[in-house]
Amino acid sequence: MSRINNTYARTLNQTADMIAEVGDVITILVQGHMGTGKSSLLKILAKKFPTHKPIYLDCTTMVDSADMFMIKYSEDGLTFKTIPMEDLGLHLPDQPIILMFDELGKANRSVMLAANRVMVERKHSSYTMHKKSIVFATTNKGTEGVGDLLPAHTRNRITVVEMSKGDNADWVEWGIANGIDHALLGWCAETPQLFAEFSEDPEVDPDDNPYVFHPRSTRTAFVTPRSLEKASHILKRRHLLDEESVTSLLMGTIGVRAALDLAAFIALADGLPTLEQIKNDPTNAPVPDSPAAIAMVVYRTLATVERNWVEAWLTYMDKLPKPLQSLFVNGVRKPHYERRDCVTQNLLYQEWCKVNTYQFSADKK
Repeated sequence: MSRINNTYARTLNQTADMIAEVGDVITILVQGHMGTGKSSLLKILAKKFPTHKPIYLDCTTMVDSADMFMIKYSEDGLTFKTIPMEDLGLHLPDQPIILMFDELGKANRSVMLAANRVMVERKHSSYTMHKKSIVFATTNKGTEGVGDLLPAHTRNRITVVEMSKGDNADWVEWGIANGIDHALLGWCAETPQLFAEFSEDPEVDPDDNPYVFHPRSTRTAFVTPRSLEKASHILKRRHLLDEESVTSLLMGTIGVRAALDLAAFIALADGLPTLEQIKNDPTNAPVPDSPAAIAMVVYRTLATVERNWVEAWLTYMDKLPKPLQSLFVNGVRKPHYERRDCVTQNLLYQEWCKVNTYQFSADKK
């Protein structure tokens, strides 16, 4: 199963950047595969705009337009007026907001009609948003067959952008920054087919890729970035459960085939040196025999390294094969890597970069 080649599909961060730049004047509808992080766009934008109030609206839980607007008597008692529900944020004219309509394509007609003017004009009745407010929406791809449909008049009011599913390298980078279990990161790095898009070709057997969602498959659990994050929570507590229970939980989270393959990969993690061994005695801390196991040590370090033991790590790293040393350095060089300063400001790191002609990666942000 090959991924659909869409040159104009944007990554998660690229999509957030587009919304940040034009989301105050147009509403972008982000269309993408289920479980790929569309909802996390609100968190990313909230970091970009710390003075804005982030507001999340789950369109799947709204029964009708009354979940956004109600009516009351006007002050003269002769007419009715429409007032917004507090969750909508329209009552905050002096506070810029970031309003996200999540799963807009699954909203019933009443909710979608009520949302139209808010998305287009940033107002409803006598209420108007702050002029710097940002509005966007998300939906699943129609080809997934999960009920995401937009009427033509709504589609014409907004700008639809496709968000790419991303590949394993994208997700591993995200996972390092978000504390994903190191064994899971290692498995994802070694298994790119986990992030493949399903083929829409009717001649393709859905079981060609037993890991991912396919509308013609009977799989009830499958791999998505969202289900992998849940699997990470399970793996972080695997020491509290027997092996069969961990595998059972994984089967219900990422599917049978993925769970069995991941369980086999996790066995490698048992032979890893502990962080304490590396911190306290980097010269004598053991180095795993398997490149995949060494990669897990690197991913674990990228996710946890602190300034007070980065030098111990760099001493230990000098014992690793050169390609796996480069794996660490390339991870540090990622533009969104949050621990970059504590590594790049270390003299051992800067010396490594000079010796290995990576002078540019020793630069500070």
